[in-house]
Amino acid sequence: MEPGHHEVAGLTAADRGYLRRCVDLAREALDDGDEPFGSLLVDDQGTVRHEDRNRVKDGDETRHPEFEIAKWAASNLSPEQRRSSVVYTSGEHCPMCSAAHAWVGLGRIVYATSTEQLVGWRAGWGAPPSPVAPLPITTVAPGIEVAGPDPLLADEVRGLHARKLGVEE
Repeated sequence: MEPGHHEVAGLTAADRGYLRRCVDLAREALDDGDEPFGSLLVDDQGTVRHEDRNRVKDGDETRHPEFEIAKWAASNLSPEQRRSSVVYTSGEHCPMCSAAHAWVGLGRIVYATSTEQLVGWRAGWGAPPSPVAPLPITTVAPGIEVAGPDPLLADEVRGLHARKLGVEE
């Protein structure tokens, strides 16, 4: 690890900087009336190649940023570039996005909050469960290296989801 990089839950300061942008994208999505999720695709040189946020509010529930990143990468990056890239995201990939990530051959995934955290928050607020099983990335795509969650961002992400549901924290 480079000097000056402090680890939090196995994450470097650089990882946390990218996750910060993901949370900002999640807030942007929420401010636009969408589900609060945001993601980045970062190449092996540390350059953000693509970023997106949830865009499901108009009825296409497949418009998750991680799925959009996988489609973009398939069209714009070589297999080697995909393997050496990292996807950063505000929330752990759902099974659909985990599968797309694996099929396209993307590299490591780093997430700010886990599926387990989100499921627990939603259940505590009395929200209905997702229509898709809340499987961890490694169950759907066992060959993918993952890191997260980041405890320093959990409260902020929780607050975004609470706001979406109209729940008082």
